[in-house]
Amino acid sequence: MLEYQKVQNKKHVYFMPGMAANPSIFDNIDLPANIFEKHFLDWSVPDKNISLEDYALIMSRHIKHEDAVLIGVSFGGILVQEMAKHIKVAKVIIISSVKSKSELPKRMIFARYTKAHKLLPTGLVNNMELLAKYAFGETIPKRLALYEQYLSVRDKYYIDWSIDAIVNWKQTQYQENIIHIHGENDPVFPIGHIKNCIIVKNGTHTMIIHRSKWFNEHLPTIILQ
Repeated sequence: MLEYQKVQNKKHVYFMPGMAANPSIFDNIDLPANIFEKHFLDWSVPDKNISLEDYALIMSRHIKHEDAVLIGVSFGGILVQEMAKHIKVAKVIIISSVKSKSELPKRMIFARYTKAHKLLPTGLVNNMELLAKYAFGETIPKRLALYEQYLSVRDKYYIDWSIDAIVNWKQTQYQENIIHIHGENDPVFPIGHIKNCIIVKNGTHTMIIHRSKWFNEHLPTIILQ
């Protein structure tokens, strides 16, 4: 009975990967198993013309525990914020993401008004170099084979929908229970546009993969504080 009680008292943490990525980006994230229960969410190709808000409502139904902690990376960080508008959560943690449309870089704001993002060659999503550029903001040759493992959602409609949802995100005010962790050298969402965040020195947009030691040292305290 005591062991059962311990399990019931665990903190349930749900992880949402970034655009086109699968949950393997969290493989090196190690939370103490006696305190935390990890759950992993996956992207699915959205229905035609579905809004981000409605997609978030559908995704929120995968959260099976009250007062869970939602952790989202990049576009996944935007999604978990939208999900938290439909369900009661203890905390939202976003990594390498943005909290409002004012934190988007100028090129994305430009795209919002000019529709320039509609011209991106997203039909080439099976080109790993291009997909890595869209999803991770970098195309370092030696990492392309590694990134192929992480980037598994290669549907053109999904990529188009995701980019459009980011560029046209409407949020202006963010929730009080949000914690933002951001890399000092993030090329996708530059730190100069980001306010009120925990800064990871030398962290990039892919730091959830390459800086797992930092997260393993700090994430448990961040979740529980």
